[in-house]
Amino acid sequence: MSEFFIHRPILAIVVSLVTMIIGIVTLAFLPVSLFPNITPPEIFVSATDPGSDAVTVEQSIATPIEQQISGVDNELHVLPQREQRSNEVEGKL
Repeated sequence: MSEFFIHRPILAIVVSLVTMIIGIVTLAFLPVSLFPNITPPEIFVSATDPGSDAVTVEQSIATPIEQQISGVDNELHVLPQREQRSNEVEGKL
């Protein structure tokens, strides 16, 4: 079989191209059920420290939490939100 295509390289190229085109067209018509919607996991941490100022909350609560979430494998991004006495961190994996 390989000798047949060795002696006819143009035919081999045409067969390869036709196979690729059929694959691309078939891929466009695959039903969506074969590609389910997957929501990436999320982490949401909320911490409050009544009576503390913003600097204390940032140093003692926010920064350690952000560092731990940033160390997770396959983490996309971390969205910190700080207020006067609270801290919220959202991490998307």
